[in-house]
Amino acid sequence: MIVATRIVLSLLAVLGAIQADIYSWVRDQVHSSSYAYVGTGILVLLVFVIGWIVGGLVGKGLQRAFKRLERAVQTRSAGELTVGAIGLLVGLLVAALLYFPVHSLPYIGDWVLLPLFMILGYGFAVVAAKKHRGILRLVGVHIVEPGTDGAEPVFSTLVDTSAIIDGRIADIVRTGFLAGELVVPEFVLKELQQVADSADPLKRNRGRRGLEVVHDLRGETRVSTPDVDFPDLPEVDAKLLKLAKERAMRILTTDYNLNRLARIQDVEILNVNELANALKPAVLPGEQFDVRLIREGKEIDQGVGYLDDGTMVVVEGGRDAIGDTVQVQVTSVLQSPSGKMIFTRLTQG
Repeated sequence: MIVATRIVLSLLAVLGAIQADIYSWVRDQVHSSSYAYVGTGILVLLVFVIGWIVGGLVGKGLQRAFKRLERAVQTRSAGELTVGAIGLLVGLLVAALLYFPVHSLPYIGDWVLLPLFMILGYGFAVVAAKKHRGILRLVGVHIVEPGTDGAEPVFSTLVDTSAIIDGRIADIVRTGFLAGELVVPEFVLKELQQVADSADPLKRNRGRRGLEVVHDLRGETRVSTPDVDFPDLPEVDAKLLKLAKERAMRILTTDYNLNRLARIQDVEILNVNELANALKPAVLPGEQFDVRLIREGKEIDQGVGYLDDGTMVVVEGGRDAIGDTVQVQVTSVLQSPSGKMIFTRLTQG
């Protein structure tokens, strides 16, 4: 893109210089045909270099614009893009109809035409894209919402930084239980990059692990990274919630606080921890099993151990058995979004 733009602008600059008969102008200045050829060659070379430099700047701008356009297209539906394109054409048509009265205006007529076409085209395209569902219904086109009868339930899922660093999302995707497109906004990637660049070795390793997870996910499913941001919102969680509400997407996370905020704001949440807890084997009061106690509990005389799946087991009267494997009996089970805790006591004998 950049090289092609440089070549095109450089050639256009040289052709413009030739068309302007730069040789005659130089000959009139130096009054010598021999020096005129040399001067013309130097000026043509200078024009070519200027075109090459300007072409590089224009090419970089076009490359960034096309990347933004590609990312925006990935997060828009076909109906939204189609109606938006029609809105653009309608806006340009309205601007064309206004050409003659505006062109006849004294002094400012010619200067107003280009902004007129740009503003009307952009305005009609944006309004049409945002109201595409209503416009399609007016012309008799019925849009079947995802999850309704006769439609395949295809969803886009926003992925939070905590879910990416957690890493279990990759395993969930491989099982096929998480269908649809995964959306990792640029502000989430920036947060991952900041964690990966942290001076704390633990945070740095977690950030790098998160970036590797995103890279691996691209090979497992469709992942888009839209270049969207909300500069007025400092927190990533607030940005995720706003984006989810604007585009009717759900959020995949392991963050307990984000989970609570999303439910308050009626945003659908997929909590990896809740899924993991739901898949753990059910333990009922009265059941007995063996567990190794590894540390003291918060209360007096308590010992704490863990099952193979990471579930915490609190044992009453187990403080003196820390370091040993003991048989316990379940007294109660506490289930919460952050995890499951099993309360037990030592069995007799």
